[in-house]
Amino acid sequence: MVGPVIAIAGLHGTGKTTTAQILARSLGLRHVSAGELFREIAREKGVSLSELSLEASGKDELDRLVDDRTRKEAAEGRVVLDGLLSAWIAGEDADLKFFLFASDDVRLSRIARRDRCSLSEAKEATYTREELERDRFKRFYGFDIDNHSIYDLMLNTGLLSTEGNAQVLESFVRAYLKEQKGEEAKCQQSISGRSVSRPEGTKKGRGAS
Repeated sequence: MVGPVIAIAGLHGTGKTTTAQILARSLGLRHVSAGELFREIAREKGVSLSELSLEASGKDELDRLVDDRTRKEAAEGRVVLDGLLSAWIAGEDADLKFFLFASDDVRLSRIARRDRCSLSEAKEATYTREELERDRFKRFYGFDIDNHSIYDLMLNTGLLSTEGNAQVLESFVRAYLKEQKGEEAKCQQSISGRSVSRPEGTKKGRGAS
């Protein structure tokens, strides 16, 4: 086992990246953010995220670039991935898949603070970006990002602080890893027991001939 791979998804403003950073630090794992990579590309191009989403809606090169990075990091293991498609792209390489959600009021308030813009600006930009993404992901991948059946746990991040949300996920991960370790130990004991078992028909004890 190369180490746990945890995928954290959710709409914009649900706290994916900040929560993933805290979780990765607490668990001693690496952190890779698809959203940060997308923002980095936007800065390099000198365009807004909405403008970059509009550009990406006509071709899939940008998405494929982010996807390739996500798959590579997942294959290496010991990582917390965050991004809208992180769980879909990591696929079976992801040991745990979390989906974060929050009310639109909470999401937009966070985005406005982060991007230093008004609530109305955050609302227009976010809704436009998410509409483009839903259409793009459906056309290019066939993914329905509103299908949450692939996730192991869904968490409303509007109820707790960022640190509190990260603690909930950390507790879940540690409990999962503990149980997995226990199952592996049982499996090893079973294998060891079979390897030293006597052939059928032999007698136990030093007096056996």
